[in-house]
Amino acid sequence: MNIALRRALTVDDYLAWAAAQPEAKRTELINGQIVFMSPEQVQHNRLKKRIVYALEREIDRIGIEAEAFTDGVTIPIDTHTAYEPDASVRLGPPLPGPDMKVPDPVIVVEVISPTSAHSDTSAKLIGYFKLPSVQHYLVIDPDTRSVTLHSREAGAKIVSATFASGDLKLDPPGLIVRLTDLFG
Repeated sequence: MNIALRRALTVDDYLAWAAAQPEAKRTELINGQIVFMSPEQVQHNRLKKRIVYALEREIDRIGIEAEAFTDGVTIPIDTHTAYEPDASVRLGPPLPGPDMKVPDPVIVVEVISPTSAHSDTSAKLIGYFKLPSVQHYLVIDPDTRSVTLHSREAGAKIVSATFASGDLKLDPPGLIVRLTDLFG
């Protein structure tokens, strides 16, 4: 019997469970329950790769101490919820290699799919901005070839804008992502 059916898991319980699995599975922890993710479409995977490359290039260009991550690392939201975004950026020195969590992302990215669109634009939007470190949440729509950028302004106000062309200015930390780098 799956332990998640007996009690609500904490993020640490979840990560211990994930590390003990004989085979890697794409999951997230939502309200203490393990939720399995569907396989990805090719366009989804391409966009994930392109956004991470674009973020890494910008980190190198401006010369800041930061790391860009693709999916596979966990971002804890609260005691019983942890998401695995498609990409993220954190500032500061590199995290230790064995770590499975990114506790302080400044940028978080989700590429929406038919199965994730609702949670990516509602629960995850709210959840990611619970973290004081998060300054930008990008929701990329491969079908409309657009990016909705949610950014924290002074006073904790969240402002949103959707872009189908041009550049996204992610300041802080000062990165610029060109939509042509994502969509060609």
